[in-house]
Amino acid sequence: MPMMITNQPSPECWQQGQLIEVMITDLSDSGDGVGRLGNRVVFVPDTVTGDKALVRLIRVKPNYANGKLHQLLVESPNRVHPRCIVADKCGGCQWQHVSWDYQQLAKQNQVIQALKRIGGFSEPAVAPILTTDSSLGYRNKATYPLKRSATGSVQAGYYQKGSHQLINLNQCPVQDQRLNPLLGEIKQDIQQLGWSIYNESRHQGRLRHLSLQIGQRTGEMLLTLV
Repeated sequence: MPMMITNQPSPECWQQGQLIEVMITDLSDSGDGVGRLGNRVVFVPDTVTGDKALVRLIRVKPNYANGKLHQLLVESPNRVHPRCIVADKCGGCQWQHVSWDYQQLAKQNQVIQALKRIGGFSEPAVAPILTTDSSLGYRNKATYPLKRSATGSVQAGYYQKGSHQLINLNQCPVQDQRLNPLLGEIKQDIQQLGWSIYNESRHQGRLRHLSLQIGQRTGEMLLTLV
């Protein structure tokens, strides 16, 4: 059963750590859900327009706050189940939970709002966003940080949201699927060759990233070690 707040704190009295109930009414340019209570705005990652959410405040400023999704009270019709099993943790993409149709509308609206605010246009005519056919497999290039685990095995992936904690991956659903089999093989090769990987805490080592790229028409692949 969803948790409900009986005494909603006034926006003027918000404090870090408090739980507030918020209706998400928009998406920010950075992809966070936006809710408004009184004269304050709260930005909440992992939400979408139409969500009603219980939000933990993690930063409170005079005119806005940043929050973390604590619990969904009502799911938006614009919400979908992420296809990636680490979507809630990974910082590689932000909108796995947003329907493909609504992503296009949101991006179109961002262009319209930018033309209004910056360009001074009253009602700019903006054509629908041109997209790929699918929300998956569209990235033809991926750059992964490298590290060694506590046991010395080679890891590659994306950082967790807001941190430098690496999520070790062997595939990514948004990159071109022809690249996925290579990631695990390259990690094995680096492991067998014993190449030095950079250690952030010790400031030692050489390899920091690996980059994979594929020509979508030619199928030619490029591996770059940094």
